[in-house]
Amino acid sequence: MSQLLEYPETSSPGVMPPDAVPHNLRRAWWAVAARFLLHGFAVSTWVSRIPSVKTGLHLGDGVFGFSLFGTAVGSVVGIPLSGWLVSRYGSKRASTWTNAGICLALMLPAFAVNAATLFAALFAFGFMMGADDVAMNSQAVMVERLTGSPTMSRFHAMFSLGGIVGASAGGWIASHAVGVVPHFVVASALFVSMSLGAAPLMLDVRAAATASASRLRFRQMPVALIALCAIGFCIFLSEGAMADWTAVYLRQILHAGPGVAAAGYAVFSAAMAIFRFCGDAITVKLGFAWTIRAGALLAACGLSLALLVDSPYWALPGFALVGAGFSSIIPLVFAAGGRIKSIGEGAGVATVSGLGYLGFLLGPTAIGFISELSSLRGGLALIVLLSLLAAGLVGFAQEAEGAEAKAL
Repeated sequence: MSQLLEYPETSSPGVMPPDAVPHNLRRAWWAVAARFLLHGFAVSTWVSRIPSVKTGLHLGDGVFGFSLFGTAVGSVVGIPLSGWLVSRYGSKRASTWTNAGICLALMLPAFAVNAATLFAALFAFGFMMGADDVAMNSQAVMVERLTGSPTMSRFHAMFSLGGIVGASAGGWIASHAVGVVPHFVVASALFVSMSLGAAPLMLDVRAAATASASRLRFRQMPVALIALCAIGFCIFLSEGAMADWTAVYLRQILHAGPGVAAAGYAVFSAAMAIFRFCGDAITVKLGFAWTIRAGALLAACGLSLALLVDSPYWALPGFALVGAGFSSIIPLVFAAGGRIKSIGEGAGVATVSGLGYLGFLLGPTAIGFISELSSLRGGLALIVLLSLLAAGLVGFAQEAEGAEAKAL
């Protein structure tokens, strides 16, 4: 029987010589961790200078919002292509290209001269961002498989750490009146050097995927993978909504001051980062399925608390519980999707990531639409329902996995 929602297999026959694993595995783990860290650096460096880019180009909110949409479009295009690259060339080569690519693409927004060129620059940046997300997670799945114990949560914690450090450094640099061009050029050169330096330490492994792995269609998807995609969609949508609506809820509904309103997403993000570092240990104790299920239920309880209280200070612990609950779900869903042997890790991660990312894009809009029809509390209640749905889908994924294993 397959082990999508249990511990990874301790060996992977035919992937690499057994005697090479002990010598290379620890270095490979740190190389993958560096990939996630650099991805966080690149994304947060761009985010930290968004106000400077907007002001420098003299763009209004509407036009600038259209330019920002280039990131989302690029990511949606890059994700499936990266799945093909991983299936065709292996995750080591694919992640080397895409990780260096996102570091190089970081420079492009700095040289934009108008809204159109900024859209193009962000399309390229988003393309590499989505492609690197799939490639580095595919390599992470293989390293986790050879390690024989959960490690995905710590890899994603490195991304969170990179985001915190990159955003803090970017804010400090911006406060000292350093231009966007020198900032991005120097950062890009540094990040590319680090990325290429880590490349030789990665494992040159490829899963034995089927010929159709790189052109997976919906009717070919295993039912277990569909369930994993649904879980990812629910959580990605919820994370996107938390990012855009937390401060608005605290300010508009609970009448918090600007500082407390900003603290809402801060405590959510901090709890997510902290518990990602603890997530692998929790997974060892609870198992993959129960870690996802318990995390989703914890998030539902935390947000329910935040929506039922009248004080912003009582809502903050609720938002922290949401971050803690969500922290390990996406890493574990990616890991499970990448271990579906019939399609290969590249196609599995790309499918879960691609469909999940659609939820991230739709989340803020869906909350806004429901809020218009009812209230912001009603809109955010959707996240509670999606968290409960994700918890229920874990059992469905397990049942589907068992049925497919018996059919083989």
